[in-house]
Amino acid sequence: MTNHPTSVQITSIATGIPDGVIDQDVAAGVVQRLGLTKRWNKVLPKLYQKSGVSRRSSVLLAPDNGSDPDLRQSFYQPPSQQAPLGPTTSQRMEVYSQHAAPLLEKVARSAILKSGLDASRITHLVTVSCTGFVAPGLDHALFESLNLAPTTQRSHIGFMGCHAMINGLRVAQSIAASDPHAVVLVAAVELCSIHQQYTEDPEQIVANSLFSDGAAAAIVTQSPTNPKNLGTGSWKVLSSLSYKIANSSDLMTWKIGDHGFQMTLSNHVPNRIEEDLPAPLEAWLNRLGTSSKQIRHWVVHPGGPRILDSVAQAMDLEPERLWASRQTLANYGNMSSPTILFIMEEILRQQAQASDPLDSALWLVLGFGPGLHAEALLLEQSN
Repeated sequence: MTNHPTSVQITSIATGIPDGVIDQDVAAGVVQRLGLTKRWNKVLPKLYQKSGVSRRSSVLLAPDNGSDPDLRQSFYQPPSQQAPLGPTTSQRMEVYSQHAAPLLEKVARSAILKSGLDASRITHLVTVSCTGFVAPGLDHALFESLNLAPTTQRSHIGFMGCHAMINGLRVAQSIAASDPHAVVLVAAVELCSIHQQYTEDPEQIVANSLFSDGAAAAIVTQSPTNPKNLGTGSWKVLSSLSYKIANSSDLMTWKIGDHGFQMTLSNHVPNRIEEDLPAPLEAWLNRLGTSSKQIRHWVVHPGGPRILDSVAQAMDLEPERLWASRQTLANYGNMSSPTILFIMEEILRQQAQASDPLDSALWLVLGFGPGLHAEALLLEQSN
């Protein structure tokens, strides 16, 4: 492995979801009864079943106490009782402004606690989100709730999509590499459920079946911080890759509409990943003195089952090598940017149960977003 002049560590991670959780088959039934699509209404249960998702969470849902699932939310109503295309973007942003920051605060506080540091040691804050906007923003809310120093420097990674946590960690790496005293908090939150579309567009119906709400945070420093999260290690950030897949601009989009943010996810995305990913990814790893065969843990953002299948096919991986990504998709849905840290936690849990050695294991973190862009991190785990 190529030596790197400045060692930067991810010293702790934390994740969290809202209290409102719903099984996927129940969610399909709720959407059916709301009548948000006419053409596809009868086949919604089958479409939702094929998503690879078993359950999802939403800030719009009351906790499940055995009550009628149709009564657990009131934000979405039948088109005959609400605007034909559902709540306006303004109404959806009001939900974001109420719920995003409290969810983010919980995971940020947990990541700081696990790092063994006091919040007063945070020198830089990088926030990540693509599902809402408000100003003062998430950064300001964390200043208030975590009592961060007023001189803490802020950056925001906005509207970049599912790979944006990788972008946030790259920014944190650059900051920490340039300052031995820097302690960077990277915090991502997405409320995807507030953008449910009333639609006949099959691509948007697929998106409706996949996305969920969640938050995740990490602490990045130049030196290990003696983390308190017993049974887990830290990760040295070895390198990162950004790659634009040619002629793919219209395959995955995320646009602001009058009734929420609208995603398109073409069924050609998996094929383009399979065709274009192997060469640049392998070349990058080779330049670092390693190869895809040396990766012990693959952390691939689960944009959907077919995207995971395409990565496995492209990189000549047995399907079980992406077990943690599939498990995370099943347990939580696609939460956009925070999802990769959920996958990393899933692997950590498996390691703890199996007494898997932590030293020098290579982890490859990979995500895709509008563009079509691929973003990757190469990490080395250590005690």
